[in-house]
Amino acid sequence: MSLRVATLERRTNETQIHVSIALDTHAVDAPPKIQVSTGIGFLDHMLHALAKHGGLALELQCRGDLYIDDHHTAEDCAIALGQAFKQALGEIRGVKRFGTGFAPLDESLSRAVVDLSSRPYCHTHLQLRREKIGDLSCEMIPHIFHSFATEAGITLHVDVLHGENDHHKAESAFKATALALKEAITRTGSQDVPSTKGVL
Repeated sequence: MSLRVATLERRTNETQIHVSIALDTHAVDAPPKIQVSTGIGFLDHMLHALAKHGGLALELQCRGDLYIDDHHTAEDCAIALGQAFKQALGEIRGVKRFGTGFAPLDESLSRAVVDLSSRPYCHTHLQLRREKIGDLSCEMIPHIFHSFATEAGITLHVDVLHGENDHHKAESAFKATALALKEAITRTGSQDVPSTKGVL
């Protein structure tokens, strides 16, 4: 089976991004290498968690116009990551397609559900109350999920079921998404297209 990998550059007047992703890793033969540097510490933390718990290898570097605010950097990193994920996944064939993840973090609990549908859609209900977590605006966190899902071509539902601490709620949401993605991209051993349509 071919390795599912992708590398791309995204360059605009606002950001310069390099991203490499591998969907197939192995603890011994192909240990996942994760290096994330966006200039926004909490975003680095969330993308690292997404890769770690999703079983992904990920290298992402971004130089963005953070002297303005965090919007362009956070949005463009999610766009680039979604594009790389879609490129690495390739034709949706021989995978589970659907994935569900539940992740607790102390008092917080999140649920994520993924469909590798080629129909971009995202619903989030994160219950965040603070203006920022570190240097990442809380309003950008659902936007990150939306931008990633749109570019990846997936349906994604992420809900914080309960929690009090916004750091915990956000982190559990990313971890739940990682677990759902990990299940959805799991190879089944067949070459079947997981759809009654015969194509996705």
